[in-house]
Amino acid sequence: MENSIYEIAKEFSAQSHGSTDFFKERCFVRGSNDEEFVPLAYLLKKLDNVESKRDLCSMGFVSSSLDFLELKAFEGWWQNQFNKKLLQKDKKDITIIHLPDTKKIFDAVEIVNQVYQILKDHKVLVNGKNLPIQLGEWYSKSIFGLRQKKTSSQRGFDFFTEDEKKVEVKIHWQNTTSPKGVKLKKSLVEMSDYVIIMYVAKNFMIRDILLLDSDFVIRKFGGKGHTLFLKDQDVSGYFFSKSDKHYGKIVNQSALLKFASPNFAMKLDEKLSKNQ
Repeated sequence: MENSIYEIAKEFSAQSHGSTDFFKERCFVRGSNDEEFVPLAYLLKKLDNVESKRDLCSMGFVSSSLDFLELKAFEGWWQNQFNKKLLQKDKKDITIIHLPDTKKIFDAVEIVNQVYQILKDHKVLVNGKNLPIQLGEWYSKSIFGLRQKKTSSQRGFDFFTEDEKKVEVKIHWQNTTSPKGVKLKKSLVEMSDYVIIMYVAKNFMIRDILLLDSDFVIRKFGGKGHTLFLKDQDVSGYFFSKSDKHYGKIVNQSALLKFASPNFAMKLDEKLSKNQ
């Protein structure tokens, strides 16, 4: 059945359908790759033993919004098929039904389980926070020699330097920063002496670091309200990739270079060599 579905998607995608009303459909089935799709309604007419999306789901297919999947190729496919651009208002309503490779997912789950166990054994993961946050916090502890101390608040743990200065640690897990910047709780910054933002890329490597005095953050970005945003363009001069002002606070250079992205590591190596 899987091959039949893929074949129908391939045949449908092989020709233009600009003169049809298929562009009005809001549910599409992915073929064997990101270049082949077919409207669900069209597919159901072609298959004898499949009558609904539920039948596809019972076979292992799953459905997700197009926005969630970030299938950029779909927009090109849509334009080629229907000779029109996919509008944003239509894009947000489209659902994609696709068949995951459960064997690969199962293998990946086993690997992730092994990795989690290793990270737990070495005290990188210690509570219910997600991996990127805990890994980024561990990077901060390792690189700056921070002490993680349990608190009576709902936050669970706070971070302190060797001389008992409180540090607000924020982990930003993306390959790029949102135009709005990194969001911080004003009250937490006010209660700290330093703010560390650890920019962790999607591959879990460090792409940059920001370390600022909390007083400076409040004075420059505080404003009104309970939150503040640090935009890249406003703090770019303070990034470790550009400024060595806080290199003296680095306790473990080896860990920093080991877990830095290649591009970041090259910039660090040059600056660290000058500071030795």
